[in-house]
Amino acid sequence: MRKKSSTPNRGFRVADQIQRDLSELIARELKDPRVGMVTVQNVEVSPDYAHAKVFFSVLVGDPEEAQEALNQAAGFLRNGLFKRLMIHTVPTLHFQFDRTTERASDMNALIAKAVSSRAKDD
Repeated sequence: MRKKSSTPNRGFRVADQIQRDLSELIARELKDPRVGMVTVQNVEVSPDYAHAKVFFSVLVGDPEEAQEALNQAAGFLRNGLFKRLMIHTVPTLHFQFDRTTERASDMNALIAKAVSSRAKDD
């Protein structure tokens, strides 16, 4: 019978630590002007810790340029993570722009429009 892992949430903890360290690395050590003001929203790590999807949003700048710059700097950032993390395998980083905040603001605008049109009707 297979023994249960003593750390069932290890993947979540590793992803959380990667998120914190990447945020710091991007803000302090990445000098690419295309990146702009980037916020790391979430990190999903594969079960074997070989790959990590990094979801980010951009406050200022073009999201596509920022994604291209981050994916080009993935090796540099992975090396920075290797120095900080105490795990055997540091995952390969794959950056993806997170459109959740855009969708949320669009939904809020639609709701506000519906409320205002309803108020006019009453």
